[in-house]
Amino acid sequence: MVSRALCLVPLMAALAFAQDPGATARKAVELLVAEKLNELTPMMTPEMQKDLPAANLAKILEQLKSYGALEKIEDPQVRKVGPNTMVVVPVEYANRTLNMRFLVNSSGLLAAFVMQPGAINWQSPSYSKPDTFTERAVTIGDDQWKLPGTLTVPKGAGPFPAVVLVHGSGPNDRDETVGASKVFKDLAEGLASKGIVVLRYEKRSRVYGPRVEAIKNYSIGDETVEDAVRACAVVRAQKEVDPNKVYVAGHALGGYAAPRIADEDGKLAGLIILAGNVRPLEDVVMDQLVYLGAEQSAIDQAKAVQAKVKKLEPGDEDSPPLMNNPPSYWLDLKTYNPAAKAKSLGIAMLILQGERDYQVPMKDFQLWKAELGGAKNVTLKSYPTLNHLFIAGDGKSMPAEYNKPGHVAEEVVNDIAAFVKK
Repeated sequence: MVSRALCLVPLMAALAFAQDPGATARKAVELLVAEKLNELTPMMTPEMQKDLPAANLAKILEQLKSYGALEKIEDPQVRKVGPNTMVVVPVEYANRTLNMRFLVNSSGLLAAFVMQPGAINWQSPSYSKPDTFTERAVTIGDDQWKLPGTLTVPKGAGPFPAVVLVHGSGPNDRDETVGASKVFKDLAEGLASKGIVVLRYEKRSRVYGPRVEAIKNYSIGDETVEDAVRACAVVRAQKEVDPNKVYVAGHALGGYAAPRIADEDGKLAGLIILAGNVRPLEDVVMDQLVYLGAEQSAIDQAKAVQAKVKKLEPGDEDSPPLMNNPPSYWLDLKTYNPAAKAKSLGIAMLILQGERDYQVPMKDFQLWKAELGGAKNVTLKSYPTLNHLFIAGDGKSMPAEYNKPGHVAEEVVNDIAAFVKK
């Protein structure tokens, strides 16, 4: 009788949370920080219980105590991974922010857990002049997808030029927090210090994760383009902004999508493309796996998925997801060439690239140059020491580098400001 009763505990946990993996992960965090390990353990699969025994959990608790007082548990970030769900729960302590990452299986049980460092005592970069600008909250849209944003406004009469920041892939926050860095907060404060209004906002997939997953025929329009166009409209409506001098600065996926954003908006003064890929996304992912030294079996499996993406045809929309996106996403991008689209726009562009970037490498920068290098209103520049986040370093760039505190290089901020204000 005792053993049967114990076996029912994970089942009861699964029934309570199976329909909401985000709630499962948040509950797990709450139990962990409250040191209620006897309640946390039954929420795990048997395999995870073996991998994470009580002794290991105790070590994690000691580590958490070293970070000072618990300040806040933020809302979960949810992403579907095949039949499972990846949930990231940011947890703020007095001395450090952590990203607690869980894999929740289809039965509602925790199948994996890893704790990654987040931003560590982030401080404004040296080029930020806080006494020269103010910030206020704005809302992007007024429908079911409305998003919270922050407008950074220079002090003075204006009207000022403006830049809308568009995120890379994944459920990014408005600061584009990656590890110990805040790429968009650096850019917002740096550019505002130089007389440029900046709008940054929470990404739709961060605010409405499960609802985004349910969008029929989901595409990059739903993920990125639509909200960026709406953000441009919000900026133009601000009294401090010159509506004829609004620019989009897209980072990574945001740079890849930037020509589409400009095409749909139809009023932009120009584009700033930061580490935007030209090659198809499935090819970029393959390059990253090879660069990071993935096992051959993983590379072979990714190659098979890559081939399936390339073979998709209209009518395949009901096929299983590939690389965490439905077939509709890949079909929408099948004929999209961002460099060719950019060339057709005829607007001013600044295309920037870190030469140490392994996520979007120099081969993509060369493709931008091949398509647009001869245009009078296009400037291309690469930086020898900068990585994918436009932060300086040395040697081979690897994911661990993102956990070191750093700021977007001042030279990048200066180049963007000069381009926008000339």
